[in-house]
Amino acid sequence: MVLLDFDDLRARGIPYSRVHLWRLERAGEFPKRIPIGRARHGWLETEVDAWIADRVAARDATPDAA
Repeated sequence: MVLLDFDDLRARGIPYSRVHLWRLERAGEFPKRIPIGRARHGWLETEVDAWIADRVAARDATPDAA
């Protein structure tokens, strides 16, 4: 298992702030973070990749309005 930190999320093209990620997690719309230290946490790479794949699948399933 590989854990991603906040900078890794940004490098993967996820531009959300820490607060917005927290809100998405609470709403069940983003993978939950894993505590790895007193003030550190990370996200499982496989869960983040699946979340990104879900966004792509949703985009591809939606017919273009134009």
